[in-house]
Amino acid sequence: MMSTHLLAAIYERPGFWYTIGLIVAVVAIWAFTTTELFKRFINIFKVPELRNKVLFTLFMLAIYRIGYSVPLPGVDQNAMAKIAEQQGDTSAAGRLAAYMSLFSGGNLSQSTVFALGVMPYISASIIFQLLATVVPSLEKLQKEGQTGQKKIQEWTRYSTVPLCMLQALFIIKGYLLNSQNVLVQRVFATQHLAMFIFMGVVAMTAGSIFLMWLGEQIDEYGLGNGISLIILAGIVARMPAAVGMLFQQSKLAGDSAAAITPGKILVLCFFFVVIVAGSILITQAQRRIPIQQAKHTRGRRVYGGSRQYLPLRVNHGGVMPIIFANSLMIFPGVFFGWLANAVNQGGNNTGWFPGFLNWLNMEFGRTGFIYIISESIMIYFFAYFWTTVQFQPKEMANQLRDYGSFVPGLRPGKRTSDYLEKVMMRITYVGAAFLCVIAVVPSVVTALMNIPPLVSQFLGGTGLLIVVSVALDMVQRIEANLLMRNYGGFLSSGPGGSSKGKRIKGRQY
Repeated sequence: MMSTHLLAAIYERPGFWYTIGLIVAVVAIWAFTTTELFKRFINIFKVPELRNKVLFTLFMLAIYRIGYSVPLPGVDQNAMAKIAEQQGDTSAAGRLAAYMSLFSGGNLSQSTVFALGVMPYISASIIFQLLATVVPSLEKLQKEGQTGQKKIQEWTRYSTVPLCMLQALFIIKGYLLNSQNVLVQRVFATQHLAMFIFMGVVAMTAGSIFLMWLGEQIDEYGLGNGISLIILAGIVARMPAAVGMLFQQSKLAGDSAAAITPGKILVLCFFFVVIVAGSILITQAQRRIPIQQAKHTRGRRVYGGSRQYLPLRVNHGGVMPIIFANSLMIFPGVFFGWLANAVNQGGNNTGWFPGFLNWLNMEFGRTGFIYIISESIMIYFFAYFWTTVQFQPKEMANQLRDYGSFVPGLRPGKRTSDYLEKVMMRITYVGAAFLCVIAVVPSVVTALMNIPPLVSQFLGGTGLLIVVSVALDMVQRIEANLLMRNYGGFLSSGPGGSSKGKRIKGRQY
């Protein structure tokens, strides 16, 4: 009994867990520096061109993080932080702000000049992608190659400006100027309200356009997709705050009444590793369709006849179905929350109707059963919708026929087109099911384990898929640059850092 009490006293001391964490960190750093992977990591800085690209990308991201902290003029930041803390991620307004901040790389809870992030630019890009499938002139321009893409890119930039102004005006009028203007400094709220609105719109528009330019500079002179890296930096920057919150609300901080036990932390770490591994698997997963090239006889020589594969991605829609589903599922929560508050404040809070509204408001919360089921249905819908918009089996079948290739056992043309469409519909069902699991895991973890949403969001959802996709793209780009200069890449398994070995490939289903 005495030894049990002694172990319990040591177990509950914060210094004990600090020591354990320090030992684990030192062992992990030592193990990493002695591995072959560390030697391959050093190879990045041996190639001058690759080193310059990596350093330029890091410098641009550092500029983004500095501007991320520049406050919007005229906003009371202390009042803004208090309201954001009160709302959290449980209310509809809090979910809307957290969702926009997560996807855009900005921060609505602090109201900085980068509050809009790159969301207007992404919205304009999605609009033009969808219009290219229904507008013949845009579709023709898209098929013209690099020239047409540059023209569409130019129109996308021009369309970003009015979208920035509209979204900035919406945020100022609907978020900053509510609650009797408590978020605005008294001088601007009472005397210079029009000037405050004008300054806010101009500042947020300029910040979003600057981020768009920053992303294009990374595309041209850096490494990777600039817009995706900006979003990645915004997501990863929240991880220290999530780890700190997890530690503060756990028993590791010395609070014996805390709900988060070390066992729950181990379970969270296990789920994090499993879900990241599953995200990598489903992101790289492919259904490889065998393609046979027709033989051509010229003189006495026979050309062609080789067999290749047409890779079809299992998760063809990427992160877009979750983005569309989450953005639409915010509005029922906002509507029912506003309606329930209006009925309760009116004094008529008795009877079945107010109770029904409160029940709907609770069910359309992040952890509500109806919210989870509706979100899953919307993810399936948008997964098939996005695949239908982006995947063109008829055009693909015609291209195979024009190049003299065919699927063995199928006639070129309509039969091939129907087969490709049938395969794509089947694998989209599997990809959409995985997206549903990824989207639902944070809500289930929050409800069952009483984990803060800021922590559980790293176990799934849009942010995790974006991080995995962008990180894989970065690793593959670095790998290609290293192998091109006869250096061993990250994904190689040959001895001595050679390029012989296995690399990331799409898994065949």
